[in-house]
Amino acid sequence: MAHIDRDGRKLLARVRRIRGQIQGIEKALEGESDCTSLLQTIAATRGALNGLMAQIVEGHIREHVIDPSQPPTPEQVAAADELVDVVKAYLK
Repeated sequence: MAHIDRDGRKLLARVRRIRGQIQGIEKALEGESDCTSLLQTIAATRGALNGLMAQIVEGHIREHVIDPSQPPTPEQVAAADELVDVVKAYLK
């Protein structure tokens, strides 16, 4: 999983921000937070998780679906780009 090793610090930073958002949700539920604020935090957290998923899936496509030991053909690059776009659209 070279792409995870290479991007590990960035991924961990994202996970830590998401953890902070989850803790914010927990505190809001423990306290008397207003529903609108809680729903916005939940939606933001979901978006952050989807962004993390998209980043990892993109790395997987580019590092494992396309053979990284050989230069990709233009067709492979186009297919990978199209698949990444579909995944990102799905996760929005």
